[in-house]
Amino acid sequence: MQTGMIYNRNKFLQTVANRLGRKQRTTGVSRPHWSHQPQWRVFQGYSQDDLLKELKAQCPRIHTQCVETTAVELKETLKEVVDKHGGGPIVTWDDPRFDEYGLTRLLRNEWPNENIDVHIWDASAGRKNINYAEQANIGITFSDITLAESGTVVLFSGNGKGRTVSFLPKTYIAIIAKSTIVPRMTQAAAYIHEQIEKGHLIPSCINFITGPSNSADIEMNLVVGVHGPMKATYIVVNDR
Repeated sequence: MQTGMIYNRNKFLQTVANRLGRKQRTTGVSRPHWSHQPQWRVFQGYSQDDLLKELKAQCPRIHTQCVETTAVELKETLKEVVDKHGGGPIVTWDDPRFDEYGLTRLLRNEWPNENIDVHIWDASAGRKNINYAEQANIGITFSDITLAESGTVVLFSGNGKGRTVSFLPKTYIAIIAKSTIVPRMTQAAAYIHEQIEKGHLIPSCINFITGPSNSADIEMNLVVGVHGPMKATYIVVNDR
């Protein structure tokens, strides 16, 4: 997938070839096929229910609460989770899925009428979006792909989907359709590669988020909430 000019490519590749002590190869290059590919066998044959079970088992290990609900009950579930985390200010993506899941009225009317500040990402507002995210108590997004093995949500950024929504607020909430759950990173990478092969434009930023921020850099002592959200909740919508 090429959407712009690439400058000095041949010169760069020739330099690499020279350092490898061979001529530059421009044809006859094929992707190797490995005899053993254990990455595809993790959770192989698991149903969506099985994958959800693995995701739920992983969540306590990454200090993340996992809540199950249905599409009909999602609004009330989201309100309960937000209330539990202290309410607004709230920042969200400008994402059509909020409308598809019946959450638009909650974001644009119900919460504001309750004096809960809600900012929906506005690409035309530029830096102001980041300022809102910095002050927000809760950031809410949907998960595009969800990895059962690690408890990771994969977020595809875009004009209405600022990456700061998931890591600047104090608390992060990811809404997960059960159908998005896959075994592990292998399937997510394969999907992204497939989109590139088809010539589809993919986001310049794809975030892999595994629960709240944490670090064990100092003598392997885990500290949660050091450079991002201090808490995280996954809301799994079972019938989507």
